[in-house]
Amino acid sequence: MSAIKTEDAANGKSAANGGVVVYEEGGVTVLRPTDLSEMLAAGTKEVHEKAENTQFVKDFLRGRIRKELFKLGHVALYFTYSAMEEEIERNKDHPRFAPLYFPNELHRRDALAQDLEYFYGEDWQNQISCSPATQLYVDRIHQIGRDDPVLLVAHAYTRYMGDLSGGQVLRKVAQRAMKLPTTGEGLNFYEFDGIHSAKAFKQLYRSRMNELELDMDTKEKIVEEANRAFYFNMEVFGELEEVGKTLQDDVLDPAPVHGDMQEDNSQCPYHAAKKAASGGSTYICQMAMIVLKKPSAQVLLAAWIAALAGLAAWYIM
Repeated sequence: MSAIKTEDAANGKSAANGGVVVYEEGGVTVLRPTDLSEMLAAGTKEVHEKAENTQFVKDFLRGRIRKELFKLGHVALYFTYSAMEEEIERNKDHPRFAPLYFPNELHRRDALAQDLEYFYGEDWQNQISCSPATQLYVDRIHQIGRDDPVLLVAHAYTRYMGDLSGGQVLRKVAQRAMKLPTTGEGLNFYEFDGIHSAKAFKQLYRSRMNELELDMDTKEKIVEEANRAFYFNMEVFGELEEVGKTLQDDVLDPAPVHGDMQEDNSQCPYHAAKKAASGGSTYICQMAMIVLKKPSAQVLLAAWIAALAGLAAWYIM
C-alpha cells in the first residue's frame, strides 16, 4: 500500500515495509503493541479460545458432523455475510474502512449461495430462514453499519481472517466426513479463488488495519466489538448444538480427524498452534506418536501438520 519508509524513533527505528508498521530494535523487527492488529490479537485471545472450545466446533474438528447442522450453519453464515457485505458496500468509501475493501478477494455471500443451492436445490431461498441467534448478529451488523461504520473493521477481521486461517482445514474435514464431491460442490465457502497466498494476504490486511487513522479510544472500541462478534458466533454455535439434540445421530464419520487424542483442549488446532508457537516440540512429538500408532490415522498426518502450521501462522502474525 505504501512505499518503504523509515523514521527515527526514541527507542529505535520505525518503518513501514510494504505497509506493515514495525519497530526495528537491535536488528529484531516487531510490531508495536498499539497497532490495531496487535490489540485485536491480544484483546480477543480469551474469547477466541472459548469459541474454539464450544462443543459444536470441537465436534466439527473431530469430523463428527451432522449434515443437517452443517447446512444450518451455512444458512447462518449466509445471513451473516449478506448483512456484513451489504454494510461494507454501503461504507466502502468511508475513510476508516475503505482500505479494507477487498470484495473480489474476500466476499462470501455468493459462494454461500452456491453451497445452499447444492444442499437445498434451486428453490433454496424458499427453504431457509434466519434463526433467532443469527438475527441478533445481523441486527448488530446493520446497526453499526448505519451508526458507527468503523466498527465494521471488527466484524470483517473476526470473520474473514478466521475463514482464511482455518478454512482449508475445515473444508477437508467436512468433505471427508460428509463424503462430499472432491470437485468442491457444497464447499465453495472455503475457497478464496482471488487469493493466491493466504499468509501474504493476511499480512497485507493487517498492515491496512494498522494504517487506519484511529485514536486509541476508537481502537479499543473495535477490540470490544470484535469480542462481541465472537460471542455472537458462540450464540449461533450454541443454537446449533440445541438443534442437534433434536436430531437423530446421523454422524457420517465419527472417527476423530486428528487422531485418537485425549478428551481435552489439545484437540483444538488453535491450542496446538499455541503450543507449537511457544516452542512445544515435545508436545508435537507426542501428538505425532499418537497418530502414527493408528494405521487408519497415518494418512491424515500430513493434513494435520498442514493445519497446525497454518493456524500457528495465524496466531503468530
